Amino acid sequence: MSDPDTPWMLFDFNDPGAVAEWHAIDDRVMGGISSSRLRHDPAGHAVFEGTVSLERNGGFASIRSMPADRGKPGAQTCLIEARATGKRFKLNLLTDDAFDSINYQAGFAPSANWQTLHVPLSTFRATFRGREVPGAPALDPARIRQVGLMIAERQAGAFALEVRRIGLA
Repeated sequence: MSDPDTPWMLFDFNDPGAVAEWHAIDDRVMGGISSSRLRHDPAGHAVFEGTVSLERNGGFASIRSMPADRGKPGAQTCLIEARATGKRFKLNLLTDDAFDSINYQAGFAPSANWQTLHVPLSTFRATFRGREVPGAPALDPARIRQVGLMIAERQAGAFALEVRRIGLA
């Protein structure tokens, strides 16, 4: 059993292969025209980048990891080492392998300088297709299967979120 105080690194984007486990899920799934991707930067991090368009009732771009055992029993916090300029993002955690299921979300707004943000798991809210799910079970950190990043909230235009690591502690 691992030490509960030691962060469990889910993704270290210094490894170029780590981006291969991610795919885009943009508002195109509902007729929009936003687009995004996750690419490796040779400087040793990943870049979640693209363009959000509000046309055709769109307005979000997201990426998600492939399903795998990513849980950490007893975890209290999701850590993300990131930087971006002037945009808000969401961390998404899913406890099953389905494409369209309950998604636990928490917002964050990184600064232009690298920082490790500590997002308490207690702040993640159960959502389904962008709407909160009243009465949904609380997020169980031991059951995390998929991790995602999203930009929404009608933030039209180009965006870039640079990420070094994502983990649980």
